[in-house]
Amino acid sequence: MALLETRDLTAFYGDFQALFGVDLTLQEGETVAVIGANGAGKTTLMRSVSGLIRQTPGMVRLDGREIGALPADEIMAQGVAMVPEGRKLFPSLSVEENLLMGRHRRKVNGPWSLDSVYRLFPILKERRNQPGTALSGGQQQMVSIGRALMSNPRVLLCDEISLGLAPVVIRDIYAAFPRIRETGASVIVVEQDIGQAMKVADRVYCMMEGRVTLSGRPDELSREAIHDAYFGAAA
Repeated sequence: MALLETRDLTAFYGDFQALFGVDLTLQEGETVAVIGANGAGKTTLMRSVSGLIRQTPGMVRLDGREIGALPADEIMAQGVAMVPEGRKLFPSLSVEENLLMGRHRRKVNGPWSLDSVYRLFPILKERRNQPGTALSGGQQQMVSIGRALMSNPRVLLCDEISLGLAPVVIRDIYAAFPRIRETGASVIVVEQDIGQAMKVADRVYCMMEGRVTLSGRPDELSREAIHDAYFGAAA
């Protein structure tokens, strides 16, 4: 049984349909990357899994339990945490206060605490009393990841965490992923950067126009197949 699964997942914004029958699985201890261009439906998929877009119950399952209709706070309480696109830090709170917000809903013991987040991202300890939004973009992304980890999630959803960041910053952020996986979290990473996705993922899903167009292990997917699935095959 998959840890997390979507079955024939659809999603709408009013009358506009954004997802069309998306099937995805995440196994225990696995990292899955979801790639695709802008507008492919990647963020809508993450919002649907995390409960920000409510679904039919059976369209999203955690450990076989139907969670698609649950609100976001209940899904987080069950162990699914999201690092949202754009970071979404609280501007009135310090770095440390932003981190502490991550544990308010999920009351479990686990490997992640303020101390372990500070060991993962030492710069945050130095800046812990500064406003979260006063940090650089990369440091804000570290706060956003740390806030999600503070809930000790079983599933960590990372939506476009490299967007707008310099390559050296992206490298530093992704260098933390082995440690995150060592603590038992399974990860879904949404990325536009195909190369970065291939480096970290056990399996890859490519989306285009709200549909999965290709899936497989990185070493099984040819560059041509990925290009066609990402942009559409030439007519």
